[in-house]
Amino acid sequence: MAAKQVTPCLVILVLISLLASPLSAAPLNRRRKSLNTVKELNRKGPYLGLITVYPPEENAFFATGAFEPHPRHPFVDLSGRRFRIGKIHGKRVIYVRCGVGMVNAAAATQQMLDLFDVIGIVHFGIAGNANNSMSIGDVTIPSQVAHTGIWDWLKPNETLAPSHVAHLDFGNYNAPKGKEINQLGRIGYSHEQFFSESGEPNTARPLFWAQISQHWLQLAANLEAMELIQCVNSSLCLPQKPKLVVGLRASTANIFVDNAAYRDFLIRTFQISSVDMESAAVVTSLSNGFPVIVIRGLSDLAGGQPGKNSIQVFGPLAALNAAKAVIQFIKSLPGNAS
Repeated sequence: MAAKQVTPCLVILVLISLLASPLSAAPLNRRRKSLNTVKELNRKGPYLGLITVYPPEENAFFATGAFEPHPRHPFVDLSGRRFRIGKIHGKRVIYVRCGVGMVNAAAATQQMLDLFDVIGIVHFGIAGNANNSMSIGDVTIPSQVAHTGIWDWLKPNETLAPSHVAHLDFGNYNAPKGKEINQLGRIGYSHEQFFSESGEPNTARPLFWAQISQHWLQLAANLEAMELIQCVNSSLCLPQKPKLVVGLRASTANIFVDNAAYRDFLIRTFQISSVDMESAAVVTSLSNGFPVIVIRGLSDLAGGQPGKNSIQVFGPLAALNAAKAVIQFIKSLPGNAS
């Protein structure tokens, strides 16, 4: 039996019917319902925005027991993310887990600021330790965060541009050092192009160090004496009590740093104390005119340790210490209570 010929008109009709089907309408209906819920919630605002990154940090946050879900709208689902609505110490909050990396962090932050009535952003999670005066389990609340992943990857011996903040020559790390030129060349570190409410529209200014909101840093300084958790369990404890330090520098890039040489380069070049993959992207909320603060628990030595990275062992403890600091910070904030 001969096969029937399918005409172009028939194909178009089938596609139109699929696009008009209830299956394609379902996501639009869900989004419309979620946006209506957002409007209702905003009438009861404003809220403090809380953003963390991945499940172990989320688990630590909820393990504190401080989050009280909204009785009617405990969450709103948007663009594949779940924004949880509730209170902490009587303060209205909206919490979201953004996902790993700068794209996820920037997208979730901007979505929160655009859709919800938010007074500011508290970003928290874990980070690698790049400061020899700090230890695993400590909590850092940096005063400055840099995006150290904007590179111009140059040819060997190519001249660096005057705009480069710093540079890394790969040939300096040849082992053993030989006469051959390292074909990886060098990278020059560049500024962000920073757009903000306070600047001229469509006009960027160069930015390397993003400053954390000073009034929130001053409040956070009162947390430096708080008690943090020292033990993972009854048989595994850190050698000393963890501490909270305010005012250091943080580095962010889409790079999980587990390399001693690169860690040392970052310390020497930028005097940073922690490395992570999201904080600088979240701090872009500064461009919208909102206050922001970053709270990170140190889970590992970013390659400075012998053997395997300790994130699997001490990551949950570092996440819990960061979450405890977040809860105390929220408690110290004035206002925003019903």
